[in-house]
Amino acid sequence: MAKLKRFLKGILTFFAILIILSFWLIPLSIANIPRIIPNKNLKIYLGSISNKMGSWAVGSITTALKILHKLEWDFQMPEDVNTETWYIAMSNHQSWADIFILLAAGHQKIPLLKFFMKKELKWIPVIYLVHKTVDMPFLNRHSKAQIQANPELKKVDYENAKKAAKRFSRNPSTAFSFAEGTRFTLQKHSAQESPYSDLLKPKVGALAIALSGMPQVNTLVDFTVMYSSEKRSTWDFLCGDLSKAKVVAKTYALPENLKNRSFEEEDNYRKSFQTFVDAIWLEKQQTIKHLKF
Repeated sequence: MAKLKRFLKGILTFFAILIILSFWLIPLSIANIPRIIPNKNLKIYLGSISNKMGSWAVGSITTALKILHKLEWDFQMPEDVNTETWYIAMSNHQSWADIFILLAAGHQKIPLLKFFMKKELKWIPVIYLVHKTVDMPFLNRHSKAQIQANPELKKVDYENAKKAAKRFSRNPSTAFSFAEGTRFTLQKHSAQESPYSDLLKPKVGALAIALSGMPQVNTLVDFTVMYSSEKRSTWDFLCGDLSKAKVVAKTYALPENLKNRSFEEEDNYRKSFQTFVDAIWLEKQQTIKHLKF
């Protein structure tokens, strides 16, 4: 009986999220048809509408999860944030559930999170519409082997990502990246020989590129996510196993030497940004120790 109840909860959650996304994506798509008109003010206006609809969609999904999963999500957001400015943000990454819990944590506290998404996901209709309507950009990242064979690909990746980040400048936005680059597993942790007991090594590429395309950003928001359950799969999330969680967000003023710089051309910028994020990662590791259930 318990297995059947779990299965039904997973199915109901899946369709609830799908229906809510479909419900909001239809008016979002219609509202964004005028984007084909090359008018900056019009694009800013449409971006504002899209962000509001995106926020309403986040609120709807969170409400559905509260009903279906009886959520016990504890959010600790800083008081010095608002929805009227620009941020870059990062987090540790443990599950697909991270997307929903981070959107919920930032809901009506900071501008809608804009995730950098893998280009391979563009073939999923719902994700493609999210990309088109609320400016969540796809990134075409080449492998180290491909870049070694053709170094120019690195420049192409950088320019494409910077161009995508510039879209965030139209309206207050939060450019978001999972700094670890992949979901945490013990196998990945061991393979990396990570110096952080509960984290993979942070990568700064996406964040640095986002900052280079958003010169008005002065603050980085770092999220730390912890779940009481050791289960991490998408199905586990849909079944409610990740309904007890904690999120702690902290703000960090961006040093002046990280602004208006070129990540691709200046090695010193790369090192400075990495040093900045590494220091936050050390603090994050201490935060995790206090957050554990």
